[in-house]
Amino acid sequence: MERPARFHNSRFLGDKRVQVVYDLDEVTDTAVIEELANSEHSLAFGPDTLAEARNRGYRLRSV
Repeated sequence: MERPARFHNSRFLGDKRVQVVYDLDEVTDTAVIEELANSEHSLAFGPDTLAEARNRGYRLRSV
Protein backbone atom coordinates (compact mmCIF):
# COMPACT_ATOMS: atom_id res chain seq x y z
CA MET A 1 0.00 0.00 0.00
CA GLU A 2 1.14 3.54 -0.67
CA ARG A 3 1.44 5.45 2.58
CA PRO A 4 -0.81 8.46 3.26
CA ALA A 5 0.84 11.81 2.51
CA ARG A 6 0.90 12.93 6.17
CA PHE A 7 2.57 9.68 7.19
CA HIS A 8 4.85 9.00 4.22
CA ASN A 9 7.87 8.49 6.51
CA SER A 10 6.02 6.33 9.05
CA ARG A 11 5.57 2.59 9.06
CA PHE A 12 3.29 2.34 12.10
CA LEU A 13 0.06 4.33 12.37
CA GLY A 14 -1.91 4.41 15.61
CA ASP A 15 -5.62 4.94 16.22
CA LYS A 16 -6.04 6.99 19.42
CA ARG A 17 -9.72 6.03 19.81
CA VAL A 18 -9.10 2.32 20.43
CA GLN A 19 -5.31 2.27 20.95
CA VAL A 20 -4.46 -0.05 18.08
CA VAL A 21 -1.56 0.30 15.68
CA TYR A 22 -1.42 -0.67 12.02
CA ASP A 23 1.70 -1.75 10.14
CA LEU A 24 1.39 0.19 6.88
CA ASP A 25 3.69 -2.29 5.11
CA GLU A 26 1.23 -5.12 5.82
CA VAL A 27 -2.15 -3.43 5.23
CA THR A 28 -4.54 -4.94 2.69
CA ASP A 29 -7.67 -2.83 3.37
CA THR A 30 -6.62 0.68 2.36
CA ALA A 31 -10.01 2.24 3.14
CA VAL A 32 -9.45 1.79 6.88
CA ILE A 33 -6.07 3.51 6.74
CA GLU A 34 -7.28 6.34 4.51
CA GLU A 35 -10.16 7.09 6.89
CA LEU A 36 -7.82 7.03 9.89
CA ALA A 37 -5.13 9.17 8.24
CA ASN A 38 -7.70 11.83 7.33
CA SER A 39 -9.11 11.98 10.84
CA GLU A 40 -7.73 13.70 13.93
CA HIS A 41 -7.39 10.34 15.68
CA SER A 42 -4.21 9.16 13.97
CA LEU A 43 -0.79 9.07 15.54
CA ALA A 44 2.74 8.33 14.33
CA PHE A 45 5.40 7.07 16.71
CA GLY A 46 8.94 8.22 17.30
CA PRO A 47 10.94 6.11 16.99
CA ASP A 48 8.82 4.47 14.33
CA THR A 49 8.84 0.95 15.77
CA LEU A 50 6.30 -1.56 16.99
CA ALA A 51 8.12 -1.66 20.32
CA GLU A 52 7.49 2.08 20.81
CA ALA A 53 3.81 1.67 19.95
CA ARG A 54 3.50 -1.16 22.47
CA ASN A 55 5.37 0.94 25.03
CA ARG A 56 2.59 3.53 24.70
CA GLY A 57 -0.12 0.90 25.21
CA TYR A 58 -1.03 0.22 21.57
CA ARG A 59 -1.56 -3.29 20.25
CA LEU A 60 -1.00 -4.46 16.68
CA ARG A 61 -4.06 -4.95 14.49
CA SER A 62 -4.11 -6.46 11.00
CA VAL A 63 -6.40 -5.29 8.21
